[in-house]
Amino acid sequence: MLKLAGREFNSHLIVGTGKYASGEQLVQACLASGAQIATMAVKRVDTEHHTDEIVKPLLEIGVQLMPNTSGAKNAREAVFAAKLAREALEVDWIKVEVHPDVKYLLPDPLETYAACKELIKDGFKVFPYIPADPVLCRRLEDLGVSAVMPLGSPIGSARGLETLGMLKIIIAESHVPVIIDAGIGCPSDAVKAFELGADACMVNTAIAAAGDKILMAKAFNLAQQAGRLAYEAGLAGQSETASPTSPLEAFLKEAMQ
Repeated sequence: MLKLAGREFNSHLIVGTGKYASGEQLVQACLASGAQIATMAVKRVDTEHHTDEIVKPLLEIGVQLMPNTSGAKNAREAVFAAKLAREALEVDWIKVEVHPDVKYLLPDPLETYAACKELIKDGFKVFPYIPADPVLCRRLEDLGVSAVMPLGSPIGSARGLETLGMLKIIIAESHVPVIIDAGIGCPSDAVKAFELGADACMVNTAIAAAGDKILMAKAFNLAQQAGRLAYEAGLAGQSETASPTSPLEAFLKEAMQ
């Protein structure tokens, strides 16, 4: 079971809601993937009447909503979006996204930290989208985030786990769930993330931009199952004796003490 913010889920996939032609297509893909959590930008939903093609269909199939602050360029804007989402959707889960860089949508670690600090004090269950930085993950964990969401590669790039070395350290050292967010381009990327021990993976473009979205969603469903089973079985050659700590890993581990 995936345990997040006091809730348990059978699926270890989280899906995004962008790039779908209709709410029906989104729902079918979500069902095929097995995902029980979906994230959506606050700015894209009808927060007053829930008549849009995102929130209403997902609520009808029992999906846990994780609104995000995509579009926020600083902590102040992220906090405002989070409070708007909580009031309108009656959910205290928030994925904190702060990316002033409009080209690559890379997260701003300083503004993200500031937003998380304020939102946690205000009672939110906070899920920050961040660079794959083990030290930042530890600092956010100390704040009380519900999980950390380090990127595999830039949003929408489908370039896979370019930050693999850092992700390994984050997973090994974190005491909160680790959700690999951004850059997963194919089911094999998800398999690799789960084999490393990731608690969950966030997938949007790889499914929503596929030729057959429903079939791709099914492929990711199978990928999460295969990856998790492989991790639980214990992959050959991945014991501590077979994988000595590199100087960089040793330095980062010491910095996080």
